[in-house]
Amino acid sequence: MKEVIAIIRPNKVTATRKALDRLGFPCMSAVAVLGRGKQRGIADEVAVQISPIVRGLGSFKGMPYVPKRLLSIVVPDAMTDKVVDTIIKVNQTGDIGDGKLIVCPVEDALRVRTGETGEAAIA
Repeated sequence: MKEVIAIIRPNKVTATRKALDRLGFPCMSAVAVLGRGKQRGIADEVAVQISPIVRGLGSFKGMPYVPKRLLSIVVPDAMTDKVVDTIIKVNQTGDIGDGKLIVCPVEDALRVRTGETGEAAIA
């Protein structure tokens, strides 16, 4: 099993969720997060309202952190590439700030209610 962690634009969450649902993966965790990457918090790249104070003064119109969404989904090894490709397809605009994907190994999973373990716990 693998955990796919996706850091994406907030306005892409619904489309990503729908695409993963069509793929057979309706379960995920989603968290609002703040961060910044190579875009260095460039305010013009963010599709949210930003107060003039937060935008900063002078020639650098940046902000300390950019609002993003962090999605976490655990998938069977055989489906990892398909899930990653789907997330990329939905989120890739070619612009700065499209996000990041991180794929991590998962040692085990346990469904608390039933006691199922492994891939049965994530199905």
